[in-house]
Amino acid sequence: MPERPGPAAAPTLAEDLLLLLFQPGSGTIAGENTLFYVLAGGVLADLALGGHVRTTRSPGGNVRVGAVEGREPSDPVLRSAWASVTGKPRGVQTVLAAIGPQLRGPLLENVVARGDIRRETRKILGFFARTALVDGGTSRRAELAAGVRAVLVDGAEPTPRVAALVGLLAGSGTLPQLHPEIPWTTPVITRAHDLEVGSWGAQAAGEAVARTVTATIVNSTTYALTLLPRG
Repeated sequence: MPERPGPAAAPTLAEDLLLLLFQPGSGTIAGENTLFYVLAGGVLADLALGGHVRTTRSPGGNVRVGAVEGREPSDPVLRSAWASVTGKPRGVQTVLAAIGPQLRGPLLENVVARGDIRRETRKILGFFARTALVDGGTSRRAELAAGVRAVLVDGAEPTPRVAALVGLLAGSGTLPQLHPEIPWTTPVITRAHDLEVGSWGAQAAGEAVARTVTATIVNSTTYALTLLPRG
């Protein structure tokens, strides 16, 4: 998969999703066993928010995603995913499985290039070297977590982008791992489930189409996640 031109480009939704899943205390990324599906959902949601893809339903009711002609995105990771659904719409679950396995590496490289996560070489027993992921010291992750907290804890109405982030986090089963940044309480669980299934509240009329397409993709992704083993 091609690399992005550099860290100056605005973060994609999938990159922000990966950064939120990063656990600074342990240097790990939450939900590694289903990460490829979650990141793929983030990529498709980003394409939907940008008007690059549309969704349809098959006669059997399955959600299909297809490229909008002439709306090729500039970001190479998004462009590769867009190209995979050009010509003929494909089922969301099929697309997730096709594009997901290639995403972790390039997305992590972009987050590292931006400085939000750093790689640090450490020695084990003073001899064996290993590379660890550590917090980059920027404010990006804290800002993202604050936005999620405002929606889940304070009841703020989410933008479609934040709603997609929360829906994918909830569907992945990783939201409890953000505690205590985002307290895992009964009201939070209820609110997260609403966003997971696409109940995002009122938005400006101009956002209606993109919001509906994005919500459909997020809901289809979270459904696909329920079919995966979590062990």
